Amino acid sequence: MTEIGSRVRRRHVGYAWLSAPLVLLGAIAVLIVMQSTAGAAVAPVGLGTAGSFAVLAGTTVTNTGLSVLNGDLGVSPGTAITGFPPGVVNGTVHQTDGVAAGAQSDLTTAYNDAAGRTPAASIGGFIGAGRSLAPGVYNATSSLDVGGSLILNAEGDPSAVFIFQVGSTLTTDSASRITLTNGAQACNVFWQVGSSATLGTGSTFRGSILALASISVTTGDTIEGRALARNGAVTLDDDTITVPTCTAPTPTPTPTPTSTSPSPTPTPTSPSPTPTSTSPSPTPTRPSPSPSPTPTRPAPSPSPVPTTVPVTG
Repeated sequence: MTEIGSRVRRRHVGYAWLSAPLVLLGAIAVLIVMQSTAGAAVAPVGLGTAGSFAVLAGTTVTNTGLSVLNGDLGVSPGTAITGFPPGVVNGTVHQTDGVAAGAQSDLTTAYNDAAGRTPAASIGGFIGAGRSLAPGVYNATSSLDVGGSLILNAEGDPSAVFIFQVGSTLTTDSASRITLTNGAQACNVFWQVGSSATLGTGSTFRGSILALASISVTTGDTIEGRALARNGAVTLDDDTITVPTCTAPTPTPTPTPTSTSPSPTPTPTSPSPTPTSTSPSPTPTRPSPSPSPTPTRPAPSPSPVPTTVPVTG
């Protein structure tokens, strides 16, 4: 009995070892499906007139220090913009005017568009630490923290789009960095935030933040993107924000074959005209042979009649 039991145990252990690779292969297959689905073609989020704004707030914009905005600055329906100067706006300031109101309307449309996309993968509550993501739509059901280095890999497609749906708050750790590789462009990165966003000090951020409430950009941050708040305030402190532009991909030229040019096909000369045959020389009419002249036989001279001379005797 002991021997039989040991055989059974060995058999179960053997089956366990056989099943382990199958479990691993199944997990790899799930990851491949997730990445391929996430990398499916995704349309960019249309920002409309909000696209020209580096900063757009719903209530107030407050700046401390020498922040530089490379793009427009606006607020609507709120009225307060403070800290410019010393802040610098390399664009146009729209303070509770029709342009700012229109941009807020377009921002609402863009926010709803991003929030309504079907996510391809869930990313939990933390991304970064050297992780690389393919293009696609990613969802964090609650808050999301970006720490260390996050790599967005376009896989050679400059039109690749990344959309991050954040259920509540978005935060980045101090000195965190978002890196774009293999053709990825900040103009195609969107962060839809269900409440407020806070960027940690000295962080490098890429993409446009579309927040329902407020956005706090702390000291010394660099954003290649936009800080767009629908209903709350935007606060800045010695930051640089640059509105990104998309670079059209350069078409790969078709290589010209280096072989020597083939000898030109000789242009056939017009064939020599077929000579027009002249009318054949008429067959000479053979002259009728002159009739041999019938010799004229001369009439015989008459024999002289002898003259009889009488003989005298």
